Amino acid sequence: MKVHEARIQPLNDRPARRGDYVLYWMQASQRAEHNDAMEYAAARANELALPLLCVFGLADDYPDANRRHYAFMLQGLAETAHVLARRGVKLVVRHMSPPDAALGLADDAALLVSDRGYTRHQRAWRRRVAREAPCRVVQVEGDVVVPVELASDKAEYSAATLRPKIHARLDKCLVLPTRVPLKRGSLDLNVTGWDVQDADATLERLKLARDAEPVAAFIGGTSQATRRLKEFIAGKLARYHKQSGDPACEVVSHQSPYLHFGQISPVYIALQVADDDAPQPAKDAYVEQLIVRRELNFNFLRYQRRYDSYRSLPAWARATLRQHRGDRRRPVYTFRQLERAETHDAYWNAAMREMLLTGYMHNYMRMYWGKKIIEWTRAPAWAYRVAVTLNNRYLLDGRDGNSWGNIAWLFGLYDRPWRQREVFGTVRYMNAAGLERKFDIDAYVRRVDSLE
Repeated sequence: MKVHEARIQPLNDRPARRGDYVLYWMQASQRAEHNDAMEYAAARANELALPLLCVFGLADDYPDANRRHYAFMLQGLAETAHVLARRGVKLVVRHMSPPDAALGLADDAALLVSDRGYTRHQRAWRRRVAREAPCRVVQVEGDVVVPVELASDKAEYSAATLRPKIHARLDKCLVLPTRVPLKRGSLDLNVTGWDVQDADATLERLKLARDAEPVAAFIGGTSQATRRLKEFIAGKLARYHKQSGDPACEVVSHQSPYLHFGQISPVYIALQVADDDAPQPAKDAYVEQLIVRRELNFNFLRYQRRYDSYRSLPAWARATLRQHRGDRRRPVYTFRQLERAETHDAYWNAAMREMLLTGYMHNYMRMYWGKKIIEWTRAPAWAYRVAVTLNNRYLLDGRDGNSWGNIAWLFGLYDRPWRQREVFGTVRYMNAAGLERKFDIDAYVRRVDSLE
C-alpha cells in the first residue's frame, strides 16, 4: 500500500503539467521516513519521469516560537536533509515564510505536494499556495493515525464519542506508506538554499525570541525519537497502564516533542507498540493516549473556529467561571512569580521548573499546574492567557492541537460539571492532597531538583 486514499486531498483543480520536478513542500512532517506526503510525491515523480525536490520554509517569526523550539527543529532538519540526500532528494531550506518558499519553486514544478497543518496560520498558508501556484496542489495527511474528517465530520464532545469512530477505522489506517524507490534524483538540480547541516550555526543566523533558550534534555531528529521509543517499549511499556500517570515513575515515551515537529510518524509508533509482547492493557492504554486523546484535540482544531480563544470553552464552563469571577483568591500570583516558580506550593514549583529546565512536563502535573493557575490568578480569562503563554513559551510540544485542547480541558472542555466550589464553580478542581494520596510526589520533587 502506498498511501491511504483518505489522506490525499487536492487543494485546487489545476492539472499536473510539464515541469522540471515534482515539489514536496515539507512543513509539518519534518522527516524522511514513514512520511505519507513524501511517498505520494515520490510515486508521482516516478509516474511523470521527474526528480523529486523538497523545500522547507524557515522563517524567523513562527507564531510563539523561540530559540528553544527552533534549536530542536533544526536538529531534526539537519538529520532529515542528510537522510534525504542519501535517497537522492535535495532538501532546499529557504529563509522565508513557508508559503513564499513553496511558491518560489512552484513555477518550475509539474506538481506540488504538501503535508497537512491544522492551526489557523498553517491552513492559511496552504490555501494561499493552492490559490497562487500555477500547478496542481495536493495535500497529504500524515501526522495523525485516522484522518480527521474520516474519523468524524463534526466537533466531538469527548473522547467517549470519538473513541468508537476511531477504533472502527484503525485497521485500515494503521498502515505505513510504502517506501518508493526514486527513478531520478534531484541532488544535481541548480536550486539553492541554506545549508542546515550545522544546526547550531543555523540557529545563530536567525533572529529569534530569546525568552526560552535551547535545552539539553531533548535532541531533535527521527533517530532520537526512535531511540527513545525503543527504550520505552523495552523498559516501560509493560507498566504503562499502571504507572504512566505517576509523575515520580516517569513511565512515559517522551514522544510528544517529536510528534509536534513531525519527526516521527504516529502510525509507526502505534505499530511498534502493537507488535510488542507487553500486556494488552498496557498497549491499549498507550493507544488511547497516542491516538484517541491526541486526535480528539486535532478534531477540536478542525471544527472549533476559536480553538485558541477562551471563547472556545463550553458555555456551561464559561458561565460557572463567570459566576465565580469575584470570588476571593488566596494567594494571587503575578505572571512573573508563576514564570519563576515562586509560589508556596513545592509540587507546582517542581512542575514549572521541569518545564523551564527540560521543555517537558509530565502529563499529570500539567493538569495540576493548569488548575492551580486558575486558582491563583485574578480572573479565569487571565488564567487562560497565563497558561497559554507559559505552555507555548517553554514546552517543546506547545502550540499545536494537543496544547490548545489540553489547555481548554483545564477550563472544562471534554468534561462535565462537578461539585460547586469557590473560584472554580463546577469546573473540575485538583489539590495537593490528591497528589499526596495517589503518588510519592516528594520523589517527583526530588527528581526535578536533581535536574538543577
